[in-house]
Amino acid sequence: MTSVEDALSIARTGSVFLPVAAPRAVKPASRTVVAPRVSATLERRRQWERRYRMRLRITDAAVILFAVGATAAIQLMLGSAGEEALRDGVLLGSLWYLTLSALHTRDAALFRASATEYRGVVHASGLAFGIIAMVSVVLGWQHMQPALLVGLPAGLLALLITRWAWRNWLGAQRAHGRFASRTLVVGNKDDVEYVVRTLHPIGASGYQVVGATLLDGNARDVEVDGARFPVLGNVNTVASVAAELGADTIIVASRPEGEPEFIKQLSWQLEGTASELVLSSRLTDVAGPRISFAPVEGLPLIQVEIPTYEGGRHLLKRALDIVVAAVALIPIALVSPIIALLIKLDSPGPVFFFQERVGRDGRRFKMVKFRSMKTDAEQQLAALKEQNEGAGLLFKMKDDPRVTRVGKVLRKLSLDELPQFWNVLIGDMSVVGPRPPLPSEVTAYDGTVFRRLYIKPGITGLWQVSGRSDLSWDESVRLDLRYVENWSVMSDLQIMWRTAKVMVQPSGAY
Repeated sequence: MTSVEDALSIARTGSVFLPVAAPRAVKPASRTVVAPRVSATLERRRQWERRYRMRLRITDAAVILFAVGATAAIQLMLGSAGEEALRDGVLLGSLWYLTLSALHTRDAALFRASATEYRGVVHASGLAFGIIAMVSVVLGWQHMQPALLVGLPAGLLALLITRWAWRNWLGAQRAHGRFASRTLVVGNKDDVEYVVRTLHPIGASGYQVVGATLLDGNARDVEVDGARFPVLGNVNTVASVAAELGADTIIVASRPEGEPEFIKQLSWQLEGTASELVLSSRLTDVAGPRISFAPVEGLPLIQVEIPTYEGGRHLLKRALDIVVAAVALIPIALVSPIIALLIKLDSPGPVFFFQERVGRDGRRFKMVKFRSMKTDAEQQLAALKEQNEGAGLLFKMKDDPRVTRVGKVLRKLSLDELPQFWNVLIGDMSVVGPRPPLPSEVTAYDGTVFRRLYIKPGITGLWQVSGRSDLSWDESVRLDLRYVENWSVMSDLQIMWRTAKVMVQPSGAY
C-alpha cells in the first residue's frame, strides 16, 4: 500500500486526492519550457465539469433570489421602506452568493458521493448570515430580523434540496457511463482487486475502471464479480497506458518496493494527461475520519486519533435516538393494528417475537419484532443447519420454510423491525449501529469482532444499506467495525436516509 511519505492528505472516503498540477509555461533565464499539451480526455472532463458547475451557479442564484425576495416581501409587510428592502436584499443576496463561491462549494472535487458539499453549503450560508447579523447589530438595522428568521432557514433548505437533486441527477448519469472518470488502477494484484471491487460497478463516486497496471509482474486480467478488466503495461509505463486508455484518473493502490519517488515522478508524467492522482490506503478502512495530515518540520506525518466511546458525541447520539424513536413510534402505533391482524389471520401465535440479543459491553436485552416465522421456528432450526446460506456465524435461507406468508412481506420491506424503535427509546439499542448479535454468535467472536459491542447495536447500519444477507461474513464485520470507530451524527443521518431508500427498493432482505 502507499506509504506515509506518499500521502499529502487523506479523504474521508478512504483515498488521498492529489490534483495533478495544471500545465503552465515556465521561462527560465536561459530557455523556455513548453507546458505539456492537454489531452482530449482531460479536456472533455473539464468541459462537463464546467457545465455542471454552471448549473449549480444558476440554481444557487435562483434559490438566493427566492429567499431574498421572500425576506423583502416580509419586510414590506412589516412597514419597512421599499429602498431599505431593496438595499438589504442586494446586500444579503450578493454576500450569500459570494460566500458560496469563496468557500469552494462548487469545486469539482465535491462531485463525489460524500457529505462535504452539503457541509460546505451550510458553513457558507451560516457565515453569510453571521456577517449580516453583526452588521445589523453595529448599524442598528432592526428590520434585518426577517432575513435571519425566514431567509436563512428557507434559503438553506432550498439550497440543500437543489444540491441533492443535482447530485442524484449526476449519479443517474454516471450509472449509464456519462460524466464518469475513466480510471486506471495501479498496484499489486490483491490491492488492485480490492479497489476495483469497491468501485465496480459505477456508482455515485463516478469512477469507471477501464484497466489496471500490476506492479508484481502478474499479466493476467483482473476479474471481479464476473467483470474482466485488462492488465496493461508495467511500473514504467503507467502514464502512457493512461493516455492509451483515455483515463483521466489514476488510482495508486500500492507502490512498488524500493521506489520512494514513484508517486512524485508519476504526477509529473501525468501533467496535461490526467486530472486526478488518487492514493488508496486500507488504513482508512477503519480509521478514515480519525486520520489527519500533520507536516512537522518538513516530515509528512499521518495522525490517527484513538477512538473513544464516551463523551458529548455519544450523548448527542442518544438525544438523536430519542427524538427519532419518539417520532417514529407515532405512525408505527397507527399501522401496528393492521399488521397484527394480518399476522393473526396468517398463522396462529403471538403478534410480537421477543429474542435475547447482546448489546453494548455484552449486556443482554430482549429485542422485539413483529413475528414473521412459525411458532416452532427454533425447534426446526437444527434440521435446517445444513442448508444455511448465511455468512459466517449467521443462519439465513432465501426460502426459509419457517417464514410465514405475511412474514415474507414484512421481512422484504423491513416492517418486522419497526417495534425495535421501542428498544431504541428505552436505551437498549440505537437507530444506527452494528447488527444486534445473538448470544451464540458472541461466544464465537474473536478479539477483533468483539469490538462490535463497543457501542449499542442498531436497527439499521452500514450492513443493512450495503446488501444485508448478500454480504460475506468478513464484509459484514468490516462494515460494522468501520462504523463503530468512525461514526458521526452526520453519517447516522445519511444511513437513515439510505435505509429509507433500501426499504422502497429492498436488496438482500430475506
